[in-house]
Amino acid sequence: MKYSILDLSPVTEGHTAAESIALTVRLAQQAEQYGYHRFWLAEHHNMPAIASAATSILIGHVANATSSIRVGAGGVMLPNHSPLQIAEQFGTLATIFPDRIDLGLGRAPGGDMAVARALRRNLNGGDDFPQDVIELMTYLGPERPGAAVRALPGEGTNVPVWILGSSLYGASLAAALGLPYAFASHFAPGALDEALALYRERFQQTQFGDRPRFMLAANVFAADTEDEAQYLRTTLLQTFARLRSGQIGKLPPPVRDIDAVIAEPMRRQVEKAASIGATGTPPQVREQLSALIERYNPDELILTNQIYDPEARLKSSRLTAEALAGLKAA
Repeated sequence: MKYSILDLSPVTEGHTAAESIALTVRLAQQAEQYGYHRFWLAEHHNMPAIASAATSILIGHVANATSSIRVGAGGVMLPNHSPLQIAEQFGTLATIFPDRIDLGLGRAPGGDMAVARALRRNLNGGDDFPQDVIELMTYLGPERPGAAVRALPGEGTNVPVWILGSSLYGASLAAALGLPYAFASHFAPGALDEALALYRERFQQTQFGDRPRFMLAANVFAADTEDEAQYLRTTLLQTFARLRSGQIGKLPPPVRDIDAVIAEPMRRQVEKAASIGATGTPPQVREQLSALIERYNPDELILTNQIYDPEARLKSSRLTAEALAGLKAA
């Protein structure tokens, strides 16, 4: 069992993107120190609360500030790019940082239709994602001296590719291509059970993989007391509620009385969206994560926390590492 971190480089109210990126670097360095396996960043656009829009640039920045932890995308939204561009970007990263770069691919736009238009992408509604994934992996695969188009750097780097998803579509594609699959259960757990079953049942051995490999995403809020952890978690609940109400802004500070901020039935919706995770003291986090592992039997956990206070965020990741160490020992 491997444990990793998904970082959205969140920008909090009263702070800047520069401060958020600096905290991302600190978090990655701490993650490396405490034995996390990967540190992933995600592509989002036109969102004041997320500083990882230029994902490959930030991956390079984090990889340069660390020495051994794997760094990658969780993920790149491939419909926003040409496969060649991403192959060149991640091939270059893999050339600079050998055997440390991962590439998770998503089918969502990472923004709304206005963003898609601004990115100059094709809006005809066609689904080229499977073909684009195969084209991209071809560019990153064995050298092709006679090919008309080549990713240079890129060829021969064989950057590990993951399929990301929150529906049966991604599970089906990952199974058909023999690729590892990461489910976005940290914000959209509705189809988790069905997608995981489908992925494992339909998995085909290919040159890209001989067995299913599944990564489960979970929100984790760890603190010295359960009350404090629940308090930190209210930032995530407010963020989910605001997104569902069309209020796009920076990450809000936590509140002591979440019921005074989020009314029913919105509270039920956001609690459901945030249901895959662990909140509490290290022993409580260990127990809750253990229950998730027992239920879903993942090959890897990728953990995320949207916490307002920078020091509390770093501390939560450190306490979570302690909980995971106990889980490994158990």
